Formats: sequence, C-alpha cells, structure tokens
Amino acid sequence: MYFPYLRGKQFELIALRELCSLFPQELSKISPIIEPVKASSTIKTTLAEFVNRNANFNLIINPRVGDLEGQYERIIEIITSSIPTEYNNYQLAVIIDSKTERNIGTLIEFVNALDLNYNGITLIHETEINSQNIEYLNNQLNIVYNVIYFQKTSRRYYREFEANTLVSLDDYFIEQSRNADYLNQESDFSKEYRFYTQDGFVGFSDFLTIGDNYSESGFLPRAVAIHLSYLENNQIRVKHFVSDSNEDVADIGGKFSEAINKLVIWCDQNNLNTSAINVFRDLQQRGHFPGLGTLKKLSIMNHIELVINNI
Repeated sequence: MYFPYLRGKQFELIALRELCSLFPQELSKISPIIEPVKASSTIKTTLAEFVNRNANFNLIINPRVGDLEGQYERIIEIITSSIPTEYNNYQLAVIIDSKTERNIGTLIEFVNALDLNYNGITLIHETEINSQNIEYLNNQLNIVYNVIYFQKTSRRYYREFEANTLVSLDDYFIEQSRNADYLNQESDFSKEYRFYTQDGFVGFSDFLTIGDNYSESGFLPRAVAIHLSYLENNQIRVKHFVSDSNEDVADIGGKFSEAINKLVIWCDQNNLNTSAINVFRDLQQRGHFPGLGTLKKLSIMNHIELVINNI
C-alpha cells in the first residue's frame, strides 16, 4: 500500500479530493498521511470526500509545521465536524520526535480520552525511541502502522516493531534552491513500489514531488518549473520542465507556456498518458495558465496515479 505524505495545504488537499473521484476503484491501494497546517474549508471537504468514498487515511494530530502546530483541540474539531461518528476507516497519526518522547504519558492520556470512532493509531517515527517506550506505546494504544522515516533513524531501528505494521518513509525528491536550477534536469526517485514487500513492509511512503521541506507561503518565481514523475526501467524518475525567460518575475503566464510546451512535447514523444498529463495537454492547447497552485496539484496527482498503476 502507498502512503503519500502531504501537508494540508490547499492544492495538496484538492489533489487528494480529485483523485477520489477519478480513481474510486483504486483507493484501496493508498492511505494518505495528512499533516494539517490550516483549519480550512478545503481540509473539511477533503475528509468528507474520503468518507464518501470509504477511503482510508491518516490524519496527524500533532503537526510540526503550520498554523495548527500545538492546536490539538482545533484538529479534533476538524475531525468531528468533517467525519460522521459512525465512520472509522481512518487512523489518527502521531509524529514521534524528541518532543513527543519527552511527553509520551501525556500523549497516551490525550489519545485515550478522545471520544472518536477511529481505526487505530499511526506512529510516524522521526526519531528513535527506546524499547521501553515502544512497549509502553504498544500496551496503551492500538497501533496499526509504524511509519519509519529512514533518513532520521538507523536501519536497525525498524526491527523493533511488528512486521505487519511497518511502513517505510523517505524523502526522494532532490530539491534545488531555485526553480531555474532544475533546468534540463531529471533524477532518480525510488523503486520502493517494487521492493517494499520483499523488505518486509506493508507499505511505503514518500513526500512525492514536493519534498519534506515546508514553506508557509509562496512567492513569485523567476522561473516556472513543473515536476513530472514517470517510469523508466522499473525506476520512478522525475523530469523537470522549466521556463527559459528567467531573468525576472514578469509574465508568469508566459513562463508557464514555455515550461508546459516542453512537457507536452516530451510526453508526446514518449507516449506518456495519465489523467494529469492529459490536463496539461489541454491547458497547453487552450493556452490557459491556471495558476501555480494547479501545477503543483497536477504534479501530485500524476505521481500518485503513476504509483497506483504500478503496485
């Protein structure tokens, strides 16, 4: 199973919501991890759409970025106002880091006091905790998944957990400091979709074509970059399509046209077709610039569709 890790920003949530309607028969292959960052109407409608499709998901209750960091009661209000009491096909997710480890007793007390009808708990391990605390958590909580962030833990750490709970997490997106730096670049992403079961995991997770770094707000870029996942020799790769007129921030629509023309030509040459790629084709043919947020949404949708078509 694929566990795409997304922050609850507007266009990331819209991508998930639209995927629900595009691929209702494939939703059993994914269980998104959502780290909510704003108490928006978009997160509520997205959760409601998951409920409508009987889709499984993981909602983090202790986000480490965004407006909802430390706002536990507001997150519970989002859940209660979006998810009917009879619906239980979801997990509450908890980030395990040094801050959580210092307050494990408080965490357990808070979770067990919740009057919610959820499936169980997903722990996202961003640091290693000792065996005593692992046993304590297992005894006190119904842990469904242990998501092990490999870049932040040692390779031996995951052996501390029941194999039928293990999900691997890594950040495979190679981020550049400026969009212009992606010009004429492509890179390997991962092969986890092929090997996670062989490695003893029930699922795998990544940060898609966004990466783990979080930014509160966008800014007008000098270059427009579209990040497109594709499959080559069983390897997921990312190709970057970047505008050429990158001297200043003027004419973002023109920069988009330069980038999308490259994307469509390359996809046509390689006979690549996903729902998102077809939307890119339509935008290019109509000469329509939908905004930078939509480009991010389509990149996310393309990545998830590519994964679910190959697992």
